[in-house]
Amino acid sequence: MQMVLEAGVTGDRIIFAHPCKPLSHLQYAQQHQINISTVDTEFELFKLKQHFPNSDIVLRFRSDAKICGWPLGKKFGCEAQTDTAALILLARSLQLKIAGTSFHVGCECEDLEAFVRALSTARELYDVGKMLGYDMNFVDIGGGYHGGNNEFFKKIAKTISSSLDLYFGNEPIKCISEPGRYFVEAAFTLVCKITGKREMRNALGQLESIMYFINDGKYGSFIDTGRDFSNVMYFSENHLEQQKYKTTIWGPTCDSTDKIVDNLYLPRLHRGDLLAFPNMGAYTLCLASKFNGIPLPKVVYYQQQN
Repeated sequence: MQMVLEAGVTGDRIIFAHPCKPLSHLQYAQQHQINISTVDTEFELFKLKQHFPNSDIVLRFRSDAKICGWPLGKKFGCEAQTDTAALILLARSLQLKIAGTSFHVGCECEDLEAFVRALSTARELYDVGKMLGYDMNFVDIGGGYHGGNNEFFKKIAKTISSSLDLYFGNEPIKCISEPGRYFVEAAFTLVCKITGKREMRNALGQLESIMYFINDGKYGSFIDTGRDFSNVMYFSENHLEQQKYKTTIWGPTCDSTDKIVDNLYLPRLHRGDLLAFPNMGAYTLCLASKFNGIPLPKVVYYQQQN
């Protein structure tokens, strides 16, 4: 909140979207007129009643995608079918204002229908709020959109647009989203150096697989090891042959679980050769640590000639 305010944004344009707020953060929001606040439990409603009763509350409900990289519903979001109406009634009895709804289907969502289901629920809650005297015209559709796959993002955008038309039509809805991953995922390519290798051979001395050790790992930029690394690129002045071998890539720490990937096929590369991993802008460097004294990667800006 402080960073956004210092950038010149006024408090009325900021949403405090974390459903569980430390009191010191809530007090800061109140001091700076950051009124829009996301809630998904009765405990948070009581907290707002006591410490920030003038909040414009956004009710976050659970709506999980069937296929996604990082599901979030187990941690955040009230159950749409059993809890939401009760929370709206509780807010009314506490004389709190419900301004709208929010959801997050999960990061790297590949289930287009998840947005249809979520916006259908948002419309149902809009109608419930209307019966209770609330104008719940604010909808936060969350984030998690792919940043490295523009074609699939177009499908998501089309699905969301058509669902908004279907369920809200000409209703005066204010719709926001949280497209952090979309903006930054493709902005970074991580380049690593091979610092060592081990060749695994069978009883006849034939090369079967290769281990490469590189200078970044799961305690650094690869903390999200569930990524698809099939698009890794390699740069070698003279790799030994075109044939590819089953490859495991390890990080640089002493931890034996510091394994990045073990289902790649790469040619025989040398110590000092480079591996480049595209689409490494989201949930990488911002989560990295210097465990075992390994330094963080240096960020280099470049512009393609074309």
